Amino acid sequence: MAEVLSQSQIDALLNAARSGELDVDKPAEKSAEQKYRKYDFYSPRKFTKDRLKMLNSIFESYARVINSRINALLHATCEIEVDSVEEQRYYEFSNALTESDVVALAKIDLEKLQGDDPILVHLDTPVVLSMLDRLMGGEGDPDPTLVNDYNMTDLELDMYEDLIKDLVPIMGSSWENYITIRFEYTRTEVNPTLVQLIGYDETVVIVGLNIKFPNCTGRISLCLPGEMLTNVFSEISKNTTRRTTGEDKSEEIFDTLRESELEIVAELARTRILLSDLYHLNVGDVVDIKRPKDSPVFLNIGGRRWFDGRMGTSNKQVAVKIGETYIKM
Repeated sequence: MAEVLSQSQIDALLNAARSGELDVDKPAEKSAEQKYRKYDFYSPRKFTKDRLKMLNSIFESYARVINSRINALLHATCEIEVDSVEEQRYYEFSNALTESDVVALAKIDLEKLQGDDPILVHLDTPVVLSMLDRLMGGEGDPDPTLVNDYNMTDLELDMYEDLIKDLVPIMGSSWENYITIRFEYTRTEVNPTLVQLIGYDETVVIVGLNIKFPNCTGRISLCLPGEMLTNVFSEISKNTTRRTTGEDKSEEIFDTLRESELEIVAELARTRILLSDLYHLNVGDVVDIKRPKDSPVFLNIGGRRWFDGRMGTSNKQVAVKIGETYIKM
């Protein structure tokens, strides 16, 4: 309880304020308890701000990829963006679920990094139904009579699983700048409140993505186990240099390109004639191309001039010997 001032103390303060000895405009100094935030030893933070920023960058890339994928799959325009990346306890994710919700479970292909807890993916039911309606040729308009505890039918669950199976593996490409891992869909849990998928006090990172269609909005929530992330971050720390996607895939890309076939067109020259002259051309006629006979031949690839060469023969067949590169490699 705050101390009650006597009348003499109040008079003394008023006199000090009038005389200027007490600066009433100066803000009172905050106590040590107000200056510093208390540290919660019961739930210490596992991940630094830099790690959470890394996850934010990873899932921004993921949001862009699935945005394009959903647009192509549903033939609709949608916007997906990262709303939040927060370290929490699992019960904060679990408490937001209801008996009618559907949660997809996934894992990474590196078992030594996965741990015991699965990755959880949850989509708001109205958004799921809107997407399924579009898959079946509808406009995806939300149903105003939809009840909060709506349970999906078996057909809707099958279509939902096919949709999740398409979106989960794409997540691996967003991590390629740091580590090569693949995400795999495992199963779907109906009424997740009956199953303890992760310990309630376990540390997780919850990534929230906002998804917006012209006529429907919702949220995609991803729950990443803390143990898995700790193992993945430790593996990333072993790499002293950050990898780039081009370096990782360059050899594979060139292996594919080496077997590609390209058409090379040797062009002697170009000239113009009248249509009437073309009509009267006969075998044995000579067309003046107005170039010396020893002029170089142009070698075109893909409609562009790449090399200059000379006409000749090789093994009694007409050939062109490359003499100069026109386009610098």
